[in-house]
Amino acid sequence: MKPVTRFFALMLCLMMMMAAVVPVSASSGKEAPAWPATETRAEQYASFPLPLDQYAVPAGGETRSLTERIMERAKQDPFNVWATVIFVCAILHTFAAGMFQSMAHHAEEAYHKEWHATGAAEKRGEYADAPAPVSFKAQLFHYLGEVEAVFAMWAIPLLVAGVWFHGWGDVKSFVNRDCDFVEPLFVVVIMAVSASRPVVRFAEHCLAIPAIRLGGGSPAAWWLSVLTLAPLLGSLITEPAAMTISALLLARRFYELRPSKVFAYATLGLLFVNVSVGGVLTNFAAPPVLMVATKWNWSSGFMLQTFGSHAVVSILISNAVYFLVFRKEFQRLGDPGDKVQDGEAGRYWKERTTRIPLRVTLTHLAFLAWTVYTSHYPVFFLGGFLFFLGFLQASQEHQNPLSIKSPMLVGFFLAGLVIHGRCQSWWLEPVMNNGLGPWPLAIGAAVLTGFNDNALITFLASQVPGLTDALKYAVMTGAVAGGGLTVIANAPNPAGQGILKNYFNDRVNPLGLLAAALPPTVIVMLVFMLG
Repeated sequence: MKPVTRFFALMLCLMMMMAAVVPVSASSGKEAPAWPATETRAEQYASFPLPLDQYAVPAGGETRSLTERIMERAKQDPFNVWATVIFVCAILHTFAAGMFQSMAHHAEEAYHKEWHATGAAEKRGEYADAPAPVSFKAQLFHYLGEVEAVFAMWAIPLLVAGVWFHGWGDVKSFVNRDCDFVEPLFVVVIMAVSASRPVVRFAEHCLAIPAIRLGGGSPAAWWLSVLTLAPLLGSLITEPAAMTISALLLARRFYELRPSKVFAYATLGLLFVNVSVGGVLTNFAAPPVLMVATKWNWSSGFMLQTFGSHAVVSILISNAVYFLVFRKEFQRLGDPGDKVQDGEAGRYWKERTTRIPLRVTLTHLAFLAWTVYTSHYPVFFLGGFLFFLGFLQASQEHQNPLSIKSPMLVGFFLAGLVIHGRCQSWWLEPVMNNGLGPWPLAIGAAVLTGFNDNALITFLASQVPGLTDALKYAVMTGAVAGGGLTVIANAPNPAGQGILKNYFNDRVNPLGLLAAALPPTVIVMLVFMLG
């Protein structure tokens, strides 16, 4: 396919995405909500999940145990149980992703042996443009082992259960009207723009100033610079953009040097936690803050004053601890400039170091700023992305090929998480509203964040009436501290995994990530709660 044809194909796909988020007929706007808006919640068009204020209060009210209240809600709408069972299955599936990848590898090997044994290779060789052979079985297992696709796959049985219990009409309203897919779309665009060569080179030049001046450009200096400054930059350019840039720079300046497995996981866990914490200096960059900023009247000034110093201190302490633990391993990594040896430097187009004109870099930064500024309006940032694709074509001499696979997979992951997350409030709300003090609530929020996006945790907390300022602070602390415990704990994490998973044999082990992220999580909790 010619470049121009590919360009217009991408434009057509994005126009279809834009059409999906814009009402196309007047009749769609006349649909009456199943649950009208109240002072505590927005209108809901599907009858499920049952709004929290619609659950009947059983005899005994708040004196009943947590288990009894959850059981009572399960009886009022049996769909709740199925939704949570399916969600747990999706989580367990992520732990089994490595097994499916191994099965895909063995199936591919067996297919190629059979393919050569039957003489199909010779027949195929008669055609100069014959595509490479593909094993359907191997591809199926590979897809089942793709972590980014897990939650979207399990959204299918969830929606089938929705049809069984509530009907097709409610499922259509749930997906089309009640689920908000703006964030997945935004992450796709911001990842693609942030990963462009001019943006990455600009970020690299900015982070090179402290890395070179203070550390001589050593691996340790780059490691500290990226893990300290890039996450804090997320408070301005949003966490997904900060994660993308951080992961790309760590790939070039750290992971290409082949650190040990333990060091590789430690750095990944630290990156996830730091990005989760680094976005709280403003009220628009971190998803868990964005979900409650308006309702709790948290301005950017309030965030900077209340959380800013704690975020900076916790990142510095976590980096210092990990730096001291792995200080000897830095000496074994060598020089990032030595990763291409034996006369291979300059042989790869993607690795070229030619100068990028200032006008090209400024244009890319303008597209990045526009995407951030219009992050809540898909028509605007998707339209801007179309112009961005056109500019890539016009300036391709200074560009690398646009990688859209990873951003699309991450968006797919987040879209699936949105569908599942909306159906988990029936048990999350009573757990969070169980008369806990600040410390237990912060720890509980951190634990729950490991199994749900932290934005969902803070959103549910904002629905609990009478939450004191101390409890609000505790919920936010737990949510951002636990944002690195799992891939699903914070929306930008799948972006980082998508970029760096090649350095983990195409699969990040969930237990390895949990162990790596636990120490900085504890540090963040202590700094925020005791500071």
